[in-house]
Amino acid sequence: MPTGKDKALGLIALAGLTPYQEKDGEEYMNEAQTEHFRKILAAWRAQLREEVDRTVHHMQDEAANFPDPVDRAAQEEEFSLELRTRDRERKLIKKIEKTLKRIEDDDFGFCDACGIEIGVRRLEARPTADMCIDCKTLAEIKEKQLQG
Repeated sequence: MPTGKDKALGLIALAGLTPYQEKDGEEYMNEAQTEHFRKILAAWRAQLREEVDRTVHHMQDEAANFPDPVDRAAQEEEFSLELRTRDRERKLIKKIEKTLKRIEDDDFGFCDACGIEIGVRRLEARPTADMCIDCKTLAEIKEKQLQG
């Protein structure tokens, strides 16, 4: 079992990269950093698209007309769960596309609410983040208060 030291981060490893090492005096969201995140997002999007294709082929291959209603219901439930998962992944692909557009527009890496730097480590953990951790925490607290 891998230890914490040699275990690569999920999305970063998926992109075949290592965590970004900031240099002293380096400007935030310079070309090297934006390229790092562009690669991470592109690899994540490609992986999600492969999953969508795999699901389509699986559902076409597994589509059978079962005479037993229990078997038919089980298959329908399985397909329903897969479709729900793919719908979430489709929404995530749209969010990734939006984030890639923000990189192109030079608007990536800064909080939408307060405008400060989100931070390289937070963005590596959640590349589609558009709020700093403080603003996101406040937004979640407000959402809970409105629901409760």
